[in-house]
Amino acid sequence: MVRVKTTDLAPTATVKFFGAGTAACFADLVTFPLDTAKVRLQIQGESRSLDSSKAMKYRGVFGTITTMVRTEGPSSLYNGLVAGLQRQMSFASVRIGLYDSMKQFYTRGSEQAGILSRLLAGCTTGAMAVAFAQPTDVVKVRFQAQARLADGIRRYSSTMGAYKTIAKDEGVRGLWKGTFPNITRNAIVNCAELVTYDIIKELILKYDLMTDNLPCHFTAAFGAGFCTTIVASPVDVVKTRFMNSTSGQYSSALNCAITMLTKEGPAAFYKGFMPSFLRLGSWNIVMFVSYEQIKRAVTRAQQSWESPV
Repeated sequence: MVRVKTTDLAPTATVKFFGAGTAACFADLVTFPLDTAKVRLQIQGESRSLDSSKAMKYRGVFGTITTMVRTEGPSSLYNGLVAGLQRQMSFASVRIGLYDSMKQFYTRGSEQAGILSRLLAGCTTGAMAVAFAQPTDVVKVRFQAQARLADGIRRYSSTMGAYKTIAKDEGVRGLWKGTFPNITRNAIVNCAELVTYDIIKELILKYDLMTDNLPCHFTAAFGAGFCTTIVASPVDVVKTRFMNSTSGQYSSALNCAITMLTKEGPAAFYKGFMPSFLRLGSWNIVMFVSYEQIKRAVTRAQQSWESPV
């Protein structure tokens, strides 16, 4: 994301686009159980506010994972994986793969990008990505949130069935439920994630703390994951609650946030913080390290194809 050596061929926008989607899918495969645990913890307070007699079912990240494996089987940790991978290919490709191109657009081609240009680029690609991927995000969250009932009945039986059921029961608008909080969340996440990674990596290289290699990418990705979790958790919880809500439960995302505040207190906005951090931190590390390696591998392959024998 920062400048490359003059001896290296810069990766094209196409390489970045597909490289970002591929790296994000790989990161999702590794961290999906943590994401599922985060969703279950985020909606748990909602269930108790509707029925105060309900006991806390999930406690902590690993307690949630253990409970799910014991009561629903190991496969429950990957509920919604298909929709999750669909989401990453359409979502990460846009928000991450087009970030550098959008940054150049705002700087009018200049290599020197200020903080405002970076933030604008992050907000723009984050919002664009939601427009493409919102239905996949809704289905992913619904699958992750559903627990197997005593009679074995599930809210949705398959990914394609979920798309059809939501569209039939809630209309096409149901597939874009929570678009506004998701745009808000992803503008924040994109800015925190990409801009933080960009700046940390740039500073590491500027002051010769590390070379442009795996340890540098690891450090920058870890810092980006931590900053992103702190900034984005409140919006992420509201997004999850609103997407998973039944028809008429909340009148809007703002109503969802106010209900959470009044019934559960400010701490509700940081429910699932630890799995969010574990997930975002590990996701960022796997994604950015993979992304950098994919860009280099494909670019070198292009060089070898184009160079004369």
